[in-house]
Amino acid sequence: MTHPHDRILRKKTTLNMVGLSDATIWRMERDGRFPKRIRMGAGPKGVCGWLESEINAWLAERAAEREGGSHA
Repeated sequence: MTHPHDRILRKKTTLNMVGLSDATIWRMERDGRFPKRIRMGAGPKGVCGWLESEINAWLAERAAEREGGSHA
C-alpha cells in the first residue's frame, strides 16, 4: 500500500533500517519475503529503491511476529 507522501528509500538507507545484508534482502525479495524494489533507471544497474511505507510495514510485521511468539 502506498501513501500520498511516500518516500523512496535507496539501498544504503534500507540496509541500515532493516539490518540485513544486500544479498539477504535480494534472496528474501526473490522468495517473496521482502518488499519488491522499484527500478528508477534503465538497464540492469539502474537506480532502485523501496517504498518507505512498505519497509515500515515489513518491520512492523516482524515485530508483531515477535510479540505473538511466532517462529517462521
